[in-house]
Amino acid sequence: MQWYNEPPAWSAQGDAVTISAVPKTDFWRKTHDGGVRDNGHFYYRPVSGDFSAQVKFSGKYTALYDQAGLMVRVDAETWLKCGVEYVGGVQYASAVVTRDYSDWSVLPLDGAPETVWVRVTRRGVTLEVHVSLDGDRFALLRQAYLTEAAQVQVGLMACAPTGEGFAAVFEGFEVR
Repeated sequence: MQWYNEPPAWSAQGDAVTISAVPKTDFWRKTHDGGVRDNGHFYYRPVSGDFSAQVKFSGKYTALYDQAGLMVRVDAETWLKCGVEYVGGVQYASAVVTRDYSDWSVLPLDGAPETVWVRVTRRGVTLEVHVSLDGDRFALLRQAYLTEAAQVQVGLMACAPTGEGFAAVFEGFEVR
């Protein structure tokens, strides 16, 4: 595994990785405000062909847009991030697909769950994002085209665009 925008504080013990997202970090391109941000934290490995990536994670979300989850990335202009994003005091299952411009899909999660599982599956050019609150029953959040590139980067993502930063803990990250 390697870092894109390594945070000053992080740790790995067994199958758990803790990322302390620093303030003013995000991945976003052009849509809404015209801005481009590519300084979020991303701990990844290269993956070729079809795959399924999954992780269980939790975060101490407190500020607008605090976020954690999985990312699939080709470069600064082509990527998907998905997981939980904190908006208006509510945790949302979130997926952003970026092909030069970012879009955003969200679904409110009832009761501020302590942990969430997210799975991204690639079949050809298609990515599917599934979310679960128990690790057993997964619901489809998003299906999208991302890229025809044979190899992508897949891994853990955390950002703190507006607040003072926060910690996210990822467990059992796997790519099959």
